[in-house]
Order: sequence, then structure tokens, then C-alpha cells
Amino acid sequence: MPENKFYYVCKYTPLEMLSGFGAEAVRLDVAPANFDCADECSHPNLCGYGKSVIEAVAAQNIRALILTDCCDVMRRVYDVLKARGTLDFLELLPLPHKRGSTESKLFADALERLAQRWAAYSGQSFDSAVALSAWENGRAEAVQAQINGPHISLTGAHGGKLLYDTVTSRFRLPVTDDTCTGRRELPPCASGKSDAAAFYSVYAPALLGQARPCLRMLDCQGRATDETAVGVICHTVKFCDYYSFEYRNLKANKEVPLLKIETDCTPQSAGQLHTRLDAFAETLHAVSEKVASSGPVHYAAGVDSGSTSTDAVVMDAQRHILGSVILPTGAGAAHGAEQALTQALAQAGLSRDELDAVVTTGYGRETIGLSDSSVTEITCHAKGAHFLRSSARTVIDIGGQDSKVIRIDENGNVRNFIMNDKCAAGTGRFLDMMARTLGLTLGEMSALGLQWKNEVNISSMCTVFAESEVVSLVADNTSTADIIHGLNRAVAGKTAALAKRLGGEPEYIMTGGVAQNQGVVLALGEKLGCEVYVPAEAQLCGAIGAALIALGD
Repeated sequence: MPENKFYYVCKYTPLEMLSGFGAEAVRLDVAPANFDCADECSHPNLCGYGKSVIEAVAAQNIRALILTDCCDVMRRVYDVLKARGTLDFLELLPLPHKRGSTESKLFADALERLAQRWAAYSGQSFDSAVALSAWENGRAEAVQAQINGPHISLTGAHGGKLLYDTVTSRFRLPVTDDTCTGRRELPPCASGKSDAAAFYSVYAPALLGQARPCLRMLDCQGRATDETAVGVICHTVKFCDYYSFEYRNLKANKEVPLLKIETDCTPQSAGQLHTRLDAFAETLHAVSEKVASSGPVHYAAGVDSGSTSTDAVVMDAQRHILGSVILPTGAGAAHGAEQALTQALAQAGLSRDELDAVVTTGYGRETIGLSDSSVTEITCHAKGAHFLRSSARTVIDIGGQDSKVIRIDENGNVRNFIMNDKCAAGTGRFLDMMARTLGLTLGEMSALGLQWKNEVNISSMCTVFAESEVVSLVADNTSTADIIHGLNRAVAGKTAALAKRLGGEPEYIMTGGVAQNQGVVLALGEKLGCEVYVPAEAQLCGAIGAALIALGD
């Protein structure tokens, strides 16, 4: 006899009904390291969640799985799994996208057919009293799990335990799982319906009438976030734009702070995800740990451990920069950070013992191990930019592996921010690769790009495809200066698009290493229609902000 257990993915799966068979329900949690199996047997453009389901079934030796046809991807996943033939029980439950009486009748019939199939598969009989008890117990658990005080709402597409645990670890406020597979709460059970024949007629509309419906239901008014949510994180899955519509609607109609994140349901790009979440937490003053000092701070340091350079700044209590250094990051981030701090201290004429506080920032902020606290580069660049130009309201930071646009208020606090995706397009890495393709250093490339005479369009921002374009242009005897100008305009265009999406406003200030490329700065100003200010300390901006925070700003 087969094991009386099944896996499921959708909140509309009839868990209470199958409890009436004594079946054990397990939500399929997905976080594969790669898509090796799914890429072999499915379309390459299947969304990350669909591929993750296929990977999980293959890796966990699952015998019984119930899917719902909530979207085309789940239908394709069903087709792939059915063709593979590794499951003993596989069901695709037809899900009406309306909640009327006709749809409830159709759904009740579908549930009864599923019950008959499960009875034949498991050899168990249905007990409606057990199912009704599971219904009431589930409602009681859902009510008990509700959070009525200040909290963070994680909404949008399914992210699973990995995403939920990641979010909760970055905030000191509770987090509610309001994604498409979270917040499962049925209406109260109708009394006097304990007989099996009548069970389906009351259970189907209750299952369709959940308090927080799926966005794919035609009537999804219940998806409004709780009034006690102080921030909303909207999760979307790569290659699935559906929940981007919800983000757009929230952005237009909700005043609560909002962050959009995108994953492919794997643990990849955890560093960028942590930066986004931590910066949002800092904006909400909901960080898991506060920056604190045990006493007065006379000397402080900020260390910015980036992907290409490690920058250190030492300041005194009067906010004077006493020492600063910029070093290549190299292979060992911790060693590079220690070197940068040592050299900045030597320049300042101080010893390590004389420092009262050190704050680290950048992608290596949590791993270099020499600080009292770590703060995201979003917050640090905002603080540093305000220090360098108090009239600035939009900060543009093009770093080695990502680009950020940050809106700040008159005190240098972050109002909102946006980052590019995990592609190198439009970053310092992109320009570095193009310089190598042209046989130039970055300094030579920056100077030569100002000597352009003819417009050249680089149509692709993908590093690989753009490199092919550059090689073709060189073969056609196109002027190197014109090619560089085309690359500068391409980077500026992508960055300006980020700024416009965020609602950037003058005065603009540019920070980061790419700010040294005057061609990019001029092209960006042209795209934005206004001048972009570049301070002399542009590349030190993150470290300056970290030092200011260490001083108590």
C-alpha cells in the first residue's frame, strides 16, 4: 500500500478534504542550487519557480504531488512531470478563477473526482467529520498566527522558506508571509454539513473564498495589505511578470514604504538580496541590530569593501577627514580591508587602538570582521553624498558590479532607492571589459572617449553581446573614440532609466568609481536633462558615509 502522504504547492489545494482520508500534507519547498534536471526536460524560459518544482520532485524522491492549474507554468510543469513518469500520483486540479455559484459547483465536482482518485490510490476511505475538524483547526491556527501590531508584509509570488527566513533574519520586526502560497485562511465552516455528500458543496466555495485570494483570481480585492504593516516587500519571480502588476498597483495607491525584489527561487545572488533588504530595513529603522557606541567617539573609520576596490576613511569628531585610501579589493576581502584601514590610519597619524568605532559597508561588510557594525552601501552613500553636497537629492552610484539610484531628503536620509538586476550591464565591470576589448586602461578609455566625433550606437547592454559589437566596429575601422562614446551613452541610458523609474530629481550627485569617467558623466547629464555633480571624493563616498555613521550621524 502506498504511503498516505502528498506534496502540494498552492493554497487552493484541498488540504482539509484530504485530511479526511488521514493523508499527510507537505508543502513543497523549493530552493534548488541549479536547474540541471529542469533544463534537460523543460523549456528554457520556464519561470524559476516552475523549474524549482521539477528539481524538487527529482531530488526529494516524491511519490505523490497535487498541482493546481493557476497559471500556464503549472500546466507545463504537470506536462513535464507526467511525461517523466516518476510519480505514482500526479493531479492537476482545475481551479476556477471566479468565486460565483457556478464556479463553486464546477470546483466541487473537481474536488469529488480528486477524492475518488485519492481513495483508489491510498486505499483509505473519506471521513467528513475529520475533514470538518481539520477545517476548524486550520482556521484557529490562522487566526492565532495573525500579527496585529507593526510588521513587515512579504507579498507577491511564492518565495518559500528560504526567502521568508532570509527576510525575517534582516528585520527586527515580525514578518507575515502574504505571498501567493502564504496566509491560507478559509471562511468559517457551515454547520450541519457533516455528511460526505454535502461536504463538497460547502467546502468548494469556502476554498475559493479565502480571505487573501491569489492574484490570479478575477476578484482579488482581499489582497490589500494590513494597515499595521509598516513596510511591504513585493517578491516577483524572474520570467514571470504577473506579480509586477501588484507591485505597480501598490506603488501607485499605497503610501507605506515598498520594496520590490526579484529571485529565481535559488540561493544565487544572496549578496544583492541582502543589500536590498538591509537598506530597506535601515530606511524603516527596523534593522536587526542597531549601530551603537559604548561611549564618546573621538576618532572613527569607515571601510567600504566593494567588488573592485576597498576604500577606507578616518575622521575625527569634527567630521574632518584625517586619512583616506583606495586599494584594489583583490582575492581576500578581509586582508584588503585591513590593509586599507592600516594605511588610512597611518596617513591620519593614528594607531588602531585610538579608533573608537569602525563601520563597514559594501558587499564584504559582514565578512571582513574588523568593525563594530555594518551598514549597507545604500545608507552610507546617502550619508556620504549629503556630507559632500547638502543640496543633493538624488545619488547615482555606479559601482563595480551594480548600479544604484538613491533619493535622499534634506538630512541625507534615504527616501527610496533602486538597484539594477544581477547582470553586469551598465556597471564598472561592463566598462572594464570593454576597455580590455579595446586594449586600453580605464583611464585611457575615459580620456579618449571625450575626443569622439561621430555618434555610434551600442545596441546591446549584455557584456558578451556588447563585446561582439565592439569587435565588429573595430573591424569596420570605426574610430575608437566614437566606440567609447557609444559605450558611455549606453551606460548613461541604462542608469538614467533607473533614475526615472525611481522618480529622481535634481540636484544629482554621482559617486563610485565610474564617476571618474567624464564621458559617462556628461552623457548621463544629457540623458537626465541637467548637470550631474561629481565631488572630488566620489569614490570615497561610501567609506565617508560609514565613518559618519560610526561618529553617530
